[in-house]
Amino acid sequence: MEYRHLGSSGLQVSALSFGSWVTFGTQIGEDVAYECMKAAYDAGVNFFDNAEVYAGGKAETMMGAVIRRAGWKRSDLVVSTKIFWGGKGPNDRGLSRKHVIEGTDAALARLGLDYVDLLFCHRPDPATPIEETVRAMSHLIDRGKAFYWGTSEWSADQIMEAHGVARRERLIPPTMEQPQYNMFHRERVEREYARLYREIGLGTTIWSPLASGILTGKYEHGMPDGTRFSVPDYEWLRENIESEQGQANIDKARRLRPLADELGCSLAQLALAWCLENDDVSTVITGASKPEQVVENMKALDVAAKIGPEIMERIETVLDNRPEPAQTFR
Repeated sequence: MEYRHLGSSGLQVSALSFGSWVTFGTQIGEDVAYECMKAAYDAGVNFFDNAEVYAGGKAETMMGAVIRRAGWKRSDLVVSTKIFWGGKGPNDRGLSRKHVIEGTDAALARLGLDYVDLLFCHRPDPATPIEETVRAMSHLIDRGKAFYWGTSEWSADQIMEAHGVARRERLIPPTMEQPQYNMFHRERVEREYARLYREIGLGTTIWSPLASGILTGKYEHGMPDGTRFSVPDYEWLRENIESEQGQANIDKARRLRPLADELGCSLAQLALAWCLENDDVSTVITGASKPEQVVENMKALDVAAKIGPEIMERIETVLDNRPEPAQTFR
């Protein structure tokens, strides 16, 4: 396993990490979750990602149970959760000081942990002043309930505002952002955030590196049974796949397969390796519903070692969607 610093912080996270989105508490139970997390841990993964909204909190409960069952040393793990959607009450969602603090306490109780290493604001909250959220996050870190805080799908301007507030008020600024990033979704990571890597040392923990499964090739012949699209509240994923752009991306994935064959890897491994080649990516969050998938995903590190400028350019020729200006890759 390769380990990378989370932005300019001293914390090191595994280049490939493991998340519970969609699968934990909806597609798989605790026994399979244990096998998946164990496979990841045995491969050197130290970062495990979660959120209060995943399966209505069941994903956190399950992950905490797996950690206790495995008996792993807490200091060997980097565990995260994300706060925004905590329930149906008027103060159970958003980034008010009340929900940030109470939501974090509830998440820690479900996880059975004294602290999380990373705490994310799951989305921007236009109804709450950014200063209020920054103060709440700093409060939690000061009390040892989190070590670092960050954002997910915030704009560059919002992140810079939070950083400026923190510096002005001598509070703790955000360390990392969790954006979507894959071959088809690049603008924000490669262009919008470019100045943040330079100016504030922003780290990134990217999600959906396989573009909701398009980059596994499983949708080349239609919609298979037993996918996440049958999970309640994830119908929007099906709509994305069936859209005109989704179908165009499926065609691009099909045209990338010969290159994967040439490298002796799966299409999914090629897609993960492509993400790893971006120097501004701190860690690539993978997911799986079977331990065998975890094992296969981890081999993307070997594929990344085979990718050079020529392979990257051949990929770009197929994708034909490079943001301008593109950021520097290895």
